[in-house]
Amino acid sequence: MARVLVTEKLAQRGLDLLAEAGHEVDVRLGLSPDELLEAVVGAEALVIRSATTVTAEVLAAGADLVVVGRAGIGLDNVDVATATERGIMVVNAPQSNILSAAEQAMALMLAQARNVPQAHAALVAGKWERSKWEGVELYGKTLGIVGLGRVGALVAQRALAFGMRLVAYDPYVSADRARHMSVELMSLEDLVAESDFVTIHLPKTPDTIGLFGADLLAKAKPGIRIVNTARGGIVDEDALAEAIRSGRVQGAGLDVFAKEPTTESPLFELPSVVVAPHLGASTAEAQDKAGVTIAEQVILALDGDFVPFAVNVAATDVSETVRPFMGLAEQLGRILACLNDGLPSSLEIEFQGGLAGAGTGILTLSALKGVFAAGTEEPVSYVNAPQIAEERGLVVRETSTVTAHDYVNLITLSGGGHSVSGTLTGPRTEPRLVMMDDHTVEVPPAPHMVVVRNDDRAGMIGVVGTAIGEAGVSISSMAVGPSASGNTALMVLSTDRQVPVDVLERLRSEDGISDVHTVEI
Repeated sequence: MARVLVTEKLAQRGLDLLAEAGHEVDVRLGLSPDELLEAVVGAEALVIRSATTVTAEVLAAGADLVVVGRAGIGLDNVDVATATERGIMVVNAPQSNILSAAEQAMALMLAQARNVPQAHAALVAGKWERSKWEGVELYGKTLGIVGLGRVGALVAQRALAFGMRLVAYDPYVSADRARHMSVELMSLEDLVAESDFVTIHLPKTPDTIGLFGADLLAKAKPGIRIVNTARGGIVDEDALAEAIRSGRVQGAGLDVFAKEPTTESPLFELPSVVVAPHLGASTAEAQDKAGVTIAEQVILALDGDFVPFAVNVAATDVSETVRPFMGLAEQLGRILACLNDGLPSSLEIEFQGGLAGAGTGILTLSALKGVFAAGTEEPVSYVNAPQIAEERGLVVRETSTVTAHDYVNLITLSGGGHSVSGTLTGPRTEPRLVMMDDHTVEVPPAPHMVVVRNDDRAGMIGVVGTAIGEAGVSISSMAVGPSASGNTALMVLSTDRQVPVDVLERLRSEDGISDVHTVEI
């Protein structure tokens, strides 16, 4: 019997499952940070939702912890890295609210199309306004789905039943997978230009914040209607309000906002906007599923069984030879995805040198985590990465060879016409990128990087450095690698922050520059 500390309200069915499994269920709601430090002592499992922050200090105090369970999807309030270092499993309930979120998107779409909240408010205020609140049908309209993950796929199924034409933008989904869903893939600009309705199902990342801003909305089909049940901040609320006022956008249905909770927004003043206070997961069924799922995962973890929704791997599960390379493999996966601007059709992973035969399966999973890092609305774990790869049509091939010509160990990822290699160097085993697209480079991975392919001629480094410097962005490191033919060169630059989009466009237009990519790790 283990003591399970539950610090937030959990569905009764979940609590009952834990008790029926023979565990002591210790429910303590509303604990302060100091009280949590005391309560976690002696607990073997900690179950939370979104209000409890599990810091390194909490994990240290919980010396007996085997597992931390989050009854929901997001893990922003859990120090997963420290938990992994301490051999504590972290589990979540990633599928508990996807159906509720998809239904919320459809509810907002219908409410916006038929002006249901506005007509209701008018009628209860004593106004019979049939002509004022005339709506539109969904049948025959084009729905643009931005993000074809689990929630986006469920919305697609439901929209088909309404007779809608489906188009989608998701660089992490293969064309074959989209066709099976009766969805046509296209660029984001083409999607907004063709869609009557757009529904957003993206994760919130540096690349997606402000994605639906003034520039994109200016390219939208006149009369487009936008629904966002994903994350606040993906839609620029001021830009959307202005686009609605101008008539470019007909209206919107929003469940999420850049700042939450919020009771003020320029959108609230517009009669064609329908809003809700982040109710996507607020159904009895979703809360019940979350409670039951997390209870099941905690029971499995305490019993030492396979845990389907584990998001990390205990340190004891990985050999000492392989463990230092896990972070590098994940970084290489992220870089390859950025070079491809999404998901390649296949992924080749090659291990050379001492890594060969050392149990590299976890490194393949790490690479997949990196590839999907910015491409799914749910956390990508070592456990669910293969399933996500299968769902999105990614073919993965792994090879190993004990021969490494220039390095003791080398990891190479290839796919979509791009490739990247890395290793660990020095007494502190620091990660280094040593090859990118067949150009020899040597630069440490960094949070913000720019990759420029250009003609191999004098002055190109100055062109790139000047453009970035004039934008007030500092270059912290740079590597330049010529091609084997000597006709082209590749620059890999690390910067102190993201390079502005207008600077990237300026570089792409420069004579002698053929390609520019940004990498965010």
